Amino acid sequence: MTDKIAYKYFKRDMSWLSFNYRVLLEAGDEALPIYERIRFLSIYSSNTEEFYEIRVAEHRAAIDKKRRAGEDAADIARTLEEITREVNHQQTEFYRIFYEGILPGLQRHGICLYRDHRPMAFHEDFVRHYFREYVFPFLSPVTLLDGIDTFIRDRRLYLVVHIRSLKTQQAHCVLIKLPYDKVPRIIPLPVHDGIHYYMFVDDMIRANLSSVFKDYAIDCNHAIKISRDADLYLEEINPENMLQIIKEKVGKRKIGGEISRFMYDGDMPPELLGFICTKFRIAAEDLVRGGRYMNLQDLSTLPNPLDDRLNVHVPPPMPVPRLERTGSVLCEVASRDVLLHFPYQKFDYLIRFLKEAVYDPDIGEIKITQYRVAENSAVIDLLVKAAENGKKVTVFVEVKARFDEEHNMSTAEQMGHRGIRIIYSLPGLKVHAKVMVILRRNMKNAGFAYVSTGNFNEKTARIYSDMALLTCRREIVAEINNLFSALEGNLEQPPFRYLLVTQVARVARTAQPDMVDRLKQMIRRETAHAQAGRRARIILKMNGLQDESMIDELYRASESGVEIDLIVRGICCLIPGLPVSRNIRVTRIVDMFLEHARVWYFHNGGAEEVHIASADWMKRNLNRRIEIAVPVLDEDIRQTIIDILTIQLRDNTKACFIDDHLQNVFKRHLTDELPLRAQTAIFDYLKGEYSDTSRKSVDADP
Repeated sequence: MTDKIAYKYFKRDMSWLSFNYRVLLEAGDEALPIYERIRFLSIYSSNTEEFYEIRVAEHRAAIDKKRRAGEDAADIARTLEEITREVNHQQTEFYRIFYEGILPGLQRHGICLYRDHRPMAFHEDFVRHYFREYVFPFLSPVTLLDGIDTFIRDRRLYLVVHIRSLKTQQAHCVLIKLPYDKVPRIIPLPVHDGIHYYMFVDDMIRANLSSVFKDYAIDCNHAIKISRDADLYLEEINPENMLQIIKEKVGKRKIGGEISRFMYDGDMPPELLGFICTKFRIAAEDLVRGGRYMNLQDLSTLPNPLDDRLNVHVPPPMPVPRLERTGSVLCEVASRDVLLHFPYQKFDYLIRFLKEAVYDPDIGEIKITQYRVAENSAVIDLLVKAAENGKKVTVFVEVKARFDEEHNMSTAEQMGHRGIRIIYSLPGLKVHAKVMVILRRNMKNAGFAYVSTGNFNEKTARIYSDMALLTCRREIVAEINNLFSALEGNLEQPPFRYLLVTQVARVARTAQPDMVDRLKQMIRRETAHAQAGRRARIILKMNGLQDESMIDELYRASESGVEIDLIVRGICCLIPGLPVSRNIRVTRIVDMFLEHARVWYFHNGGAEEVHIASADWMKRNLNRRIEIAVPVLDEDIRQTIIDILTIQLRDNTKACFIDDHLQNVFKRHLTDELPLRAQTAIFDYLKGEYSDTSRKSVDADP
């Protein structure tokens, strides 16, 4: 068996950049409708922004403030250099797609997005009038002067304008912040000769600079933007005044943290760039070359003046026949477990399930976790109604959910005022489990449970692919209720025979094996089967795989002959294609829905086991969060999930293999089989119209 020291791993950040590049490849796919390509270009831009606000900022902080004790600053600096090289390469491709793909593609459909500040003659009057009436009143140019500090907000776009007095020839550098909150980023112009025209507000400002700076010559103008550290570093905050500390940190984040990226127009003259860097104390390693247009996540707001031809056709969520035939979701779940697969199937069934519980006089208590709460949430409204109906309602709100801290706190306060018992975050841990338990009055462990791979969020349920299990099995209901009791501090040694739970010892002071221990046991069980000459098979679907101890287990299983397929959307630090990983394949699927479900399959000598889970195999999930996985005990549901995994492994349209150099290698280039697009095929399968799968196919080499 290979010594552990010989095992190698991809760097987490480089693996994530490989994923984001895969997103960018969708924007470059000419087979997609043009507005779907624009959507992926926008997603790529937004992803990159958050990457700099969190990951790169964390690396900068580790060097400057030594946040990660014991880590070599030189290693971190080398990682930052690798990131910069890769991002610069991707930015070049980004702008190539924008200029050579997106803009011409729009023009072919009679849509013109101006690419400079010179409007056509037939638009000059409109542009001049619109600027004067709707843009100019909100501009506040600031002259950059020695000895006077000027603050640049993150996530904002600025124009640096170099002007020169016509009288004295004295030069000035002026900063203009685009008034995003006052006018749209992309402004519709009058239709002309059947062509729909749009203009960036930055170009509209450029076209009218002479009216802003009268008596001055405009030498040049260029876009800049800054990304700042947006992490709140909440892991070790004092639980006694946790909410107040989080509120203060959120307020400071709005003002801005340390600079993690300075993006500039690559055509900016070097002397002007040098002046700006000196003025704002920007280090050379923070520079990222951009183009004329930045913050292109705003492309998602580009109006579509035509019909749905220019958008991807997303089938509406399907009904579940069992739940359509019955008058009560609760009664149907009481008879047999139900699997919901969003967004292929309706999220409305969860709302019906909860609504029936709210008005059922036999239901006495509801407990639920909330990680990312939707705006105007129907789930929250029903919980409030349950409390008003006299039911005991407990909501565990994770106020440390990144970028949702403020919204979650506000929602929690509103629920608390309406009679709901609120339990806030645990110190040092995030509760990431997505669970609900509904208990009958005066009947121990009698009721219902809901376990999901995704949040109780109506908005994300339309675009995230997740699975949810509804059950009334007493053993599952009891263990989820025990989990809530542990979170409430009322149960010291919860017995978890069925559920896999992370950090059991920290929440309940018990020596019971947690999720990591039991997962390793299951991997080693497959290894033992392989070593005994029996069939051994593992399929793991998740969003991220980083934890080295878990990767080591998979390497060792591979060396012993276990066949392993990983369906990992994002970060994957396991390196395929090595001698130790010769039996491991890594598949990445990027398509119209965000692959978000976590599903684990173990062949187990033919007694197949399937779990759905909230956890990725990232260090943070397995070591600093409360996560759960639930076994799928219903045979038909288990087979449905196995079939869906099989369909995804057979995808040869949107699926890529990840090779040993982190390249996205499209499967469609490696096969002459008929095209199969998993997300489309899953719709067909759930409708009963997909026939090209069988139980044995899970064992077939994809």
